[in-house]
Amino acid sequence: MSNHEHGHRLPEHDALHPLVYRTMVALTAWLVLSVWVFFDRGSYIGLTLAMITVFFIIIVAIPTLIWITWRRNASVKSEDKESLRGWLADEFRTWTGTVSGKEAAMQILLPLAAVSIGMTVFGLVFHLDVPHPGY
Repeated sequence: MSNHEHGHRLPEHDALHPLVYRTMVALTAWLVLSVWVFFDRGSYIGLTLAMITVFFIIIVAIPTLIWITWRRNASVKSEDKESLRGWLADEFRTWTGTVSGKEAAMQILLPLAAVSIGMTVFGLVFHLDVPHPGY
């Protein structure tokens, strides 16, 4: 039986746990590194790496700016030191309702993880299958 059936309500959060943000940055860095490592050959290397770097900056900058804006406008300015385990067990408030913290983290991190892992696999296949001149 859930806590809602007994009339108890789990605490609600409207901010992500700092470890979720750090994981987002780590997965983005993994994605960029996999692209840099596996696709660094060709006549347009400079342009390719420049575009990858621009996308990396955008991918990291948007959530960072949202977080900074939220922190400046938050009604509570105190630093929340809740553990990740506790945050995952609590409710996470969204515009369309509440979901568990675990579900919110999975919905946020799963696409980034899938793209990072997929790009690594794609890069490995490209690196191992496509003949490269000079090897």
